[in-house]
Amino acid sequence: MDMKKIKSPADIKKLTLAELNTLCGELRDVLLKKLSAHGGHIGPNLGILEATVAMHYVFNSPVDRIVFDVSHQCYVHKMLTGRMEAFTDPAKYDEVSGYTEPSESEHDAFIIGHTSTSISLACGLAKARDLKGETNNVIAVIGDGSLSGGEAYEGLNNAAEAGTNLIIIVNDNQMSIAENHGGLYQNLKELRETKGESECNFFKSMGLDYRYVEKGNDLESLIKAFQSVKDTPHPVVVHINTEKGHGYSFAEEQKENFHWGMPFDLATGKPKHSFEEEDYGDLTAEYLLEKMKEDKRIVGITAGTPAVFGFTEERRRQAGKQFVDVGIAEEHAVALASGIAANGGRPVFGVFSTFIQRSYDQLSQDLCINNNPAVILVFWGSLSSMNDVTHLCFFDIPVISNIPNMVYLAPTNKEEYLAMLEWSLKQTDHPVAIRVPANGVISSSAPIDADYSKLNRYQVTKRGKNAAILALGSFYQLGESVAAELKKSAGIDATLINPRYISGVDSTLLEELKHDHQVVITLEDGILDGGFGEKIARYYGPSGMKVLNYGARKKFVDRYAPAELLKANRLTPAQITEDIRTILNS
Repeated sequence: MDMKKIKSPADIKKLTLAELNTLCGELRDVLLKKLSAHGGHIGPNLGILEATVAMHYVFNSPVDRIVFDVSHQCYVHKMLTGRMEAFTDPAKYDEVSGYTEPSESEHDAFIIGHTSTSISLACGLAKARDLKGETNNVIAVIGDGSLSGGEAYEGLNNAAEAGTNLIIIVNDNQMSIAENHGGLYQNLKELRETKGESECNFFKSMGLDYRYVEKGNDLESLIKAFQSVKDTPHPVVVHINTEKGHGYSFAEEQKENFHWGMPFDLATGKPKHSFEEEDYGDLTAEYLLEKMKEDKRIVGITAGTPAVFGFTEERRRQAGKQFVDVGIAEEHAVALASGIAANGGRPVFGVFSTFIQRSYDQLSQDLCINNNPAVILVFWGSLSSMNDVTHLCFFDIPVISNIPNMVYLAPTNKEEYLAMLEWSLKQTDHPVAIRVPANGVISSSAPIDADYSKLNRYQVTKRGKNAAILALGSFYQLGESVAAELKKSAGIDATLINPRYISGVDSTLLEELKHDHQVVITLEDGILDGGFGEKIARYYGPSGMKVLNYGARKKFVDRYAPAELLKANRLTPAQITEDIRTILNS
């Protein structure tokens, strides 16, 4: 079959069942070829391949609206909706997003990259449809891993009451990123074991109609199931039992490792590139495991991403009850941590920067108002981390640092990070967040403080005059480069400061700088609006001190090249040095 002739879903509606099955095999081969060369979400796309073909065979997209939860499982959907060459032609691999993207195609309803949202979004589409008097189908696709998120429950609750066409396809592959956790999954297991016949049915208890498909990777079974619910005038759940990584043995056997991956060898399943450098995730897990042996009150918490702080399957086994995976539920993770801390435990929640923003209210209401000494480790907070528009890691500084009672720390190297982590576990006065360095593991022989209880005391690492550089966290090394360039190109012996505290201002030091400095420069690895630099500029506002704030403009960017983004925001040593010299010479 010539897949290049598939320009839209209309083309597959002409195929026989045998031809459709042949197409599925060819799509799988194309997927594996691209993923092995380019990387991406492997297991999710292999597992939902047949279901995607069946959806497009039965439903009439884009008139019928399909909403993919998370949407990292939309690769086959893109191949069937006019974007085949982005998967067959290596020169065009980067022409499409890894997530649904309306600017690419009318078949994509939303830009989606975070979990548990599809049902709520689909409820909105269905409500607008009904208000306009239209009759198309609205389909929400959600994985079992995403069902643990609170918004999924809220969406199901609303869908049941709406009483109108809404088809919810639950892709049950018995996995999140790692294994599933929570009481809901016991009921999903019971439903699978009884082929959907159990009287205990979570979805029916919500008031939803329910269908079960035992063979969720069998095209004929899927087509029949979707045909049976098409145009149904009430909400219905189609529960499909699929296999994550289906059709590729290594992905079937190593489901966690093949959720997402860098390029790999198709024949062996092994990564094409090995990374031997130290990693903050591994360092954190090794540190915490040792501390767990000493103190049974210490508990690591993850919201479905245990690898973010190095807790592999083996390390999770070692930690035992001192490690908790709450599933995709960042809000619950923060509240859980607050509760553990309130009762004398020592919780450590490891989370990606892009996902901590899901729990702002819990950070404020459940944790910080109660001033409970939980520890939150924020990973990948950087202009250089992740790079899809749905997974930007720019916003954690304004989100976290402006909540009262929160102490947000920014270490600059390995030794400082471990010292801050040690202190945060011992202290009982504050909730503490640590922005884990995102520019690789850098060691330092410089003296490191062990006590951070005297809040908002910045560290002067090099005393100079005229210009003072406050280089925060991962941008400390950028500050070193700027200071060196100023010395070399202009003979300016700048002061270099490690602020350490994102959430507060060292008024004593800032006041001292007024005596022999004309300009203060702030460097932060995130957006400027609401960030660290603005705190410094606000302090100096009424004075004659000039302040230059460096960070990123408040903007959504997609699949950016970090070096280009830094240059566009004047974040190179040469650009910053030029600006400083201009200020001092004015």
